[in-house]
Amino acid sequence: MSNFSWQKSSYSNAEGGNNCLELAASADDIRHLRESDDPSIIVTTTATKLRAFILGAKAGEFDHLL
Repeated sequence: MSNFSWQKSSYSNAEGGNNCLELAASADDIRHLRESDDPSIIVTTTATKLRAFILGAKAGEFDHLL
């Protein structure tokens, strides 16, 4: 998994960047997510499912869980 090109959000603080969500893409349409402060735990999903989750989060579909 270390051969992935991990990307942080442009909103992440470049100076204290150990509390960010990082994303990497595989050629097989799989997306990998990890927290920069614990990179050993990696969650995988498809690009389609990740897109649906992000759009749902932006639309407030999960606000009742906060």
